[in-house]
Amino acid sequence: MSYKRTLIFFVLPFLLTTPFWSSCQSTDVPNGPSLEEKVGQLLMIGFRGYQLADTSHIHRDIAQYNLGGVILFDFDVPTGRPVRNIESSNQVKSLNASLQELADTPLLIAVDQEGGRVARLKPTRGFPETVSAEFLGELDKPDTTRMYAKEQTELLNDLGFNINFAPVVDLNINPDNPVIGSIQRSYGADPALVTKHASVVIEEHQQRNILPVIKHFPGHGSAWNDSHVGMADVTSTWVDKELEPYKSLTEAGYHFGVMTAHVLNRALDEELPATLSHTIQTGLLRNSIGFNGILFSDDMQMEAIRSYYGLEFSIEHALNAGVDMLVFGNNSVYQPDIVPDAINIILKLVENGSVSEQRINEAYRRILETKRMLDLTD
Repeated sequence: MSYKRTLIFFVLPFLLTTPFWSSCQSTDVPNGPSLEEKVGQLLMIGFRGYQLADTSHIHRDIAQYNLGGVILFDFDVPTGRPVRNIESSNQVKSLNASLQELADTPLLIAVDQEGGRVARLKPTRGFPETVSAEFLGELDKPDTTRMYAKEQTELLNDLGFNINFAPVVDLNINPDNPVIGSIQRSYGADPALVTKHASVVIEEHQQRNILPVIKHFPGHGSAWNDSHVGMADVTSTWVDKELEPYKSLTEAGYHFGVMTAHVLNRALDEELPATLSHTIQTGLLRNSIGFNGILFSDDMQMEAIRSYYGLEFSIEHALNAGVDMLVFGNNSVYQPDIVPDAINIILKLVENGSVSEQRINEAYRRILETKRMLDLTD
């Protein structure tokens, strides 16, 4: 057993029996991981390749930088080609196994498998047919939703995934929304309906040790713009009821993650988009709603963040907002050195006091708690 994995084995049981916030106050473990090793755990990265090649940057990122997670795609957007990470069932299973074998600290391995239009595991590659959230919401038969969720989570578990960026709990307030309503990603406009079906999906993920990640907080369903290609301002369209699924699911005690939204909502924060807003992510999600699970950013390379804010500014503000794991999908732009670049930026931010070491430790420990909960340790 490696040094890092041994550390997780002995430290995490303590974390799980000690109040989380108080455990964050004492951050020094004798002979424990370095700050750089902790920071590596805060990153989830996309990469190219059907196999793990020694020459790939992802090999370096895992072996040298203690990377926390990876995300797989079926289509490479920068090149416009359907050649990325997903070719067949056996290939994906082998790739995920080789990624885990390389990692000292077990990886979070993620995919966007919502169903319908957003499904990386497609029938054209030999995977089962899926249906959209909109289809299930209109049908409104929880047993049918459960059947599809069971089939989907069994597949994800067999392939070696432990994170699914689903279900979407955005309300379908604007059916013409180019990234939610118009591509059928929402169960509907009624928060009770959305919560009912999301609950079923979450339960099936929990049954198979896969963490579902609900999205996009605090709500993307009313937008007229696509945050993949620019800033989406929902100030005049967003409504309070978009928070209700997050409140209800948190109060129900389910285990899930949350993904942020790259939306500007001046009703909640006059200056910053939600991913970068302490007021929204900590003040509203953590303190008001009471969510204590792992918080993922949406892809930090999407245009809504990359074109409006520099990398250092966006990393600093996302971490200080309360984001635990920064996602760089490498599928809007491709940056092979994003891991060392991001780590160097974070170390600099800690050194100059812009991000506290306590905030790094808080995020690091929450990520390790998640890995322990998913039974990823030996």
